Amino acid sequence: MSKVLVIGSGAREHALAQTFLKSPQVDEVLVAPGNDGMQETGLTRLPIDANDIVSLVQAAKDQQVDLTFVGNEDPLILGVVDRFEEAGLKIFGPNAVAAQLEGSKTFAKEILTANEIPTAKAVTVNSRQEAKDAILEFDWPMVFKLDGLALGKGVTIIKDQSSADEYLQSLYQKDPTAKLVIEEFLNGVEFSIFSLVGKDGQVVHAPMAQDHKRRYDHDRGPNTGGMGAYSPLSWLRDSDAVQTVDELVDPMLAAMADRGTPFTGVLYTGVMLTAAGPKVIEFNVRFGDPEAQVVLPQLESDFYQMILDLLAGKRPEANWQTDDVYLGVVLAAPGYPQAPEKGGQVPSAADLSPLTVNYAGAKATDEGLVANGGRVATVIAHAQDTQAAQAAVYDVLDKTYGDLVYRHDIGHWAVDLGKE
Repeated sequence: MSKVLVIGSGAREHALAQTFLKSPQVDEVLVAPGNDGMQETGLTRLPIDANDIVSLVQAAKDQQVDLTFVGNEDPLILGVVDRFEEAGLKIFGPNAVAAQLEGSKTFAKEILTANEIPTAKAVTVNSRQEAKDAILEFDWPMVFKLDGLALGKGVTIIKDQSSADEYLQSLYQKDPTAKLVIEEFLNGVEFSIFSLVGKDGQVVHAPMAQDHKRRYDHDRGPNTGGMGAYSPLSWLRDSDAVQTVDELVDPMLAAMADRGTPFTGVLYTGVMLTAAGPKVIEFNVRFGDPEAQVVLPQLESDFYQMILDLLAGKRPEANWQTDDVYLGVVLAAPGYPQAPEKGGQVPSAADLSPLTVNYAGAKATDEGLVANGGRVATVIAHAQDTQAAQAAVYDVLDKTYGDLVYRHDIGHWAVDLGKE
């Protein structure tokens, strides 16, 4: 029997651990550091920070781990894959150079532009004056993106000159040399595709998903790390899905290989379906959260064996369900994302039955689980279509006592587009 290490602490990592535990080959999954909501039989938490690479390598050796899977982006950008491979340990994820696809939006944009992969027009600036000059080349609205990692909160839609002036003054007062990407605003419907990329060009594409980044119903309020997601997407035409892979995903993977920095791991392609076809919004180098929580349960084959095969350069077996919709709603602490309040009561898995729950910022106390972060849990239902999944999840949530907040319209695009 095999042992797997999952690096990270959120609901995404909880979903990954649950998926590995389904494999008949896996008898234990370690999660570092995990959170107090992770209580499945066969799941063990290690009190090691996800960015403590030295300790993670040592733990993998001491625990005789057969495979490590990296959940979140920070350790990838810090080079956790490089260090594990140097130690002769099996790990799934991109090395530090390839991880710059997420670590630097400028890096990704340069490759997109050089290879004529459809994306928004953009320019990178390093000062307030450069920014003021650059915005003259764009129409309103436009998009400002912090170049580095921002936990899903680094994107701001700028609607007019006053908003631009206010944003730039605040940013460059804090950091006079901040790197900012100014980007054309794209109109359309946003969705994501996750491609698990192995050695020698083997790729498994997961079912596509749609995240809901805005904090409040009707896509209002500030961007967050994600307030809910659903998958698969009944409204997405097969031709658009094929075009996304053929014109966005495959060319990026080929470009990375051609420049001597081949990509291995999970490539997250954020897509805007515009009137001119799909265009890249962003790349991430790991599963999205909360998308992972609704995509991973759809896998009907052995996840552990699939990852081993990808690392070995073999064509893996990958069977995904196609009949039901999986829909997840994020429970967050009041005040999220600006100032989340800790200590609120968090429903237990029993309270939320028959739904599935993946925990994130949850802490165990004598009174039960309480909120210990911004996003606290993702609650998942599956049903024959999006409307039925909405009804199933909200029927439970709206009757469950709790101090947490959530959106009430996850999956609305599928319904609004008239496909269900």
